[in-house]
Formats: sequence, C-alpha cells, structure tokens
Amino acid sequence: MSLFAYLRRHWKVIVLFAAFAGIFALVFSLYDLPVEAVGYASALCLAVGAVMFVIGWSRWRARLKALEQMRRTVTVSLDGLPAPNGRAEAGYQELLRILRGTLARSEAAAARERREAEDYYTLWAHQIKTPIAAMRLLLSQPGGADSSALSAEIVRIESYVEMALGYIRLEGGSDFVLRSCNVDGVVRGCLRKYAPLFIMKKLPLDFRETGLTVLSDEKWLAFVIEQLLSNALKYTRSGRVAIYSEGRALLIEDTGIGIAPEDLPRVFERGFTGYNGREDKKSTGLGLYLCSLACGKLGHSLSLDSQPGRGTRARLFFPDKQLETE
Repeated sequence: MSLFAYLRRHWKVIVLFAAFAGIFALVFSLYDLPVEAVGYASALCLAVGAVMFVIGWSRWRARLKALEQMRRTVTVSLDGLPAPNGRAEAGYQELLRILRGTLARSEAAAARERREAEDYYTLWAHQIKTPIAAMRLLLSQPGGADSSALSAEIVRIESYVEMALGYIRLEGGSDFVLRSCNVDGVVRGCLRKYAPLFIMKKLPLDFRETGLTVLSDEKWLAFVIEQLLSNALKYTRSGRVAIYSEGRALLIEDTGIGIAPEDLPRVFERGFTGYNGREDKKSTGLGLYLCSLACGKLGHSLSLDSQPGRGTRARLFFPDKQLETE
C-alpha cells in the first residue's frame, strides 16, 4: 500500500522522466544513432533512476513508521519527529511545536483553574455550614428562635451564595450592562440587605448622602458594595461603619482590626487571605479579588487604606466618563 502511495506522491516526477525519455529517443532516432547506444544509455538511466527510487521509497517508509510511532506520544512530546525534508517540512514542524506549546499552556491553565475552583468550592461548602449550623441551633432553642439572629444568618448565607455566583460569572466572562446608576439608591439596597447584621452586632451606621450618579452596571456595583460591607462587618467588633463620598469616590470606612502593612499590597490577589484571613479560618480570599475584577471591567478603581487596630477605608472611585448608555 505504501508503494502505491509513494508513486501517487511522485507521479509528476515519473511523468516528467518518461517525457524526457521519449524526447531523447525521438532525437536519437532522428540522428540515426545505433540502437545499441540508445539502449545502453537508456538502461543506465533506468538503473540510476531505479536506485534513486528505491532509496527514496525506503526513506519515505522509514518516515511513515516514525510518524506512526509518534501518534502514541504526540500529546506528550514532539521530540521524536523525523528530521525535516526541506524548508516546507521544517516550517510545518515548527507550526506543530508552536501549537503543542499553546496546547500545553492551555492545559496547564485549565488544570490550575480547576484546582482553584475545587479549593474554593470545598472551602465555600465548609464556610456555608457555619450559618446553617447556627440557624439549627437557634431553631432548637426552647421558646422559639430569635428572628433577628435568624435573619442575620440568612444574610450570611445569601452573601456566600452571591459570592459563588459572582465567581462563576466573572470567571466565565459575564456580560456587563452599563446604565446611569444612582449610587445612593444602590447603597440603600445593600444596607437593607445587611441591616440584620448591623442589628445583631450592634454596630452604628453613619451613612451620608453622596449625590453621585455614575455609569455602571447596577447589579455588579451592588455586588462590590455588598462585599465591602461584608468585610467591614466581619472584621469590626466595635465602633462604627461609615459610608460617605469624596469627589467622585464612594468610601466605606470601618473601625475594625485593620490590615497588616505587609498584606495590604496583596489583598486583591486571588486566594490571598493575609493574617486576618488566616485567623478567621473561613476566609476564601476571593471577595476582594472579585471586587477588583468587577471594578476593572466596569471602568472603576478600588483601593484600600488601613492601619492595624484602627480600621480600614475602602475607596471606590468612579471616573467621569462619557459613554453610551442603554
């Protein structure tokens, strides 16, 4: 079968050789050359051509066998490729190596993302068990459960669910719909949701109207503000939480435990929990990462100022951009 394939591959050369032989025979016959001389020359040409044909066919078969063996290991390495026969084959092999490198990087990135997702959802599953266990404990108390405490635990569960959904949507390339948004309206909606936690922790809230109207996606803007509020409530045991504006920036300030100076440059990294997160033992290290990712896609900027023991101030800045809105 390989012989016929080789002949089909080189049919042009065979036809050209036959045409040349016909031309030489015609010319020799016109000059009345002896038949023996013509036959001898033709036999020599045929012998040389046969030798070259056999050598070429043997090399071609060897290359086919090498390629057949590589079919079993091509997903691992391209080191066993036969030496290229000409610049064209060298170019094709270089393309294969480029594609193999791209595939290897894609596989490594997919494996890394899969491991990170597995780690996150494992931690998330343990994390959400805490408010569920607290709700069961409250419901088992004689005389009925404290409704405010139950509401606070429900808020925690909703926060964890929103974070999981945000993780899926942002990592999957969620669509953003930019519209003119009233920041105060979005903040009020977030505060209504987290009111049970403020009540349970007995933390006063200092909310000053900002009067800001910005171009943003209301759903994702609320997601960012909720995550910042969740962090403020999680790490503040006494004092207050303040929400106000400075220019075109919304600030959420707390009097919590603060962030260590060495941790502050890395708080927006994926999976980074820092000292406070390690002490909390339930922090996923994804809340601020998702906030930073969402802000980047919305065209906003997010920064943190903090001092250990004196609290943290989150600054959400809205550039004054003129864009088409829906």
